[in-house]
Amino acid sequence: MDPHDKPARRDTGTARVLDPTAVAEAFRSEIRAEIAALPEPLFLVGVLAADHGPSYTYAEYTRKACEDVGVRFEIRHATRLSAEAAIRSANEDAGVHGIMVYYPIFGTEQDVYLRDSVEPSKDIEGLHTFWARCLYGNQRFLDEARTKKAILPCTPLAIVKLAEAAGFFGQGERPLEGRSVCIFNRSEVVGRPLASMMAHDGAHVISFDIDGPLLFVPSSSGGTHEVHETTVDRASALRQADIVVTGVPSRSFPHVQAAEIREGSLCINFSTIKNFSDDIQSKASVFVPRVGPMTVTMAIRNSLRLYKNTHPTA
Repeated sequence: MDPHDKPARRDTGTARVLDPTAVAEAFRSEIRAEIAALPEPLFLVGVLAADHGPSYTYAEYTRKACEDVGVRFEIRHATRLSAEAAIRSANEDAGVHGIMVYYPIFGTEQDVYLRDSVEPSKDIEGLHTFWARCLYGNQRFLDEARTKKAILPCTPLAIVKLAEAAGFFGQGERPLEGRSVCIFNRSEVVGRPLASMMAHDGAHVISFDIDGPLLFVPSSSGGTHEVHETTVDRASALRQADIVVTGVPSRSFPHVQAAEIREGSLCINFSTIKNFSDDIQSKASVFVPRVGPMTVTMAIRNSLRLYKNTHPTA
């Protein structure tokens, strides 16, 4: 698809609902084959320290997804005060190839400290500051020979892959060139990395959070992206957006309505709370109601990349 061509509205007036499970399965088929060819089984550890229902559900889902592709996965239970020790133990265990930590644990800045306690070479979620610096600097390889790939945070990566599967990517180094994107979320875990990734791919992104909007644009010099202050409001951003992504974990967030969005847009919800109104499918061309299955799949994919970075002959 030419990135300047806008997707047409479906004749039925109802958006195609893109199932993330089906998209994830296509990636898992490739992952299974790669894992089967490794000289040893991959062993991943999930640190579960929160008395938080969704975290437990997500950990169990991760275990099943790993078993499905031939990866050994172990949930290690901890208290919030012993979580750091559990992470350190997994870091020091040469038999552990990747670590996933289920947040929130403290629900404060202390969780940021815990994210940076995971060794980058085992951080399959891509949340360590080391990986953030690679992402924001648009550094896609770790070596000059370009044999060791940098990894990306798994939820933003999942969203990008879903947008690609929806047919909203073009060709070339900037497959989102000419696209306008509106994102409601600017967390360091999902929203900001996603805005940066899409700007690196050529999109103009309006990012909203409680501190107001920011504009992420491709670099005019061809390097990393640029971020600018902007006065664009919600109505204008939604009216021009080809892609709308929401991840607001609050029931007080005003649902994005069909009347607000551009005809034929792609709408993706990654919050556990519904952010779009029921009528959104009457105007969008593609609707993605959740991303969870793709997030787990991208984490497993990241674990393969990290393994190959540290085992170059694998």
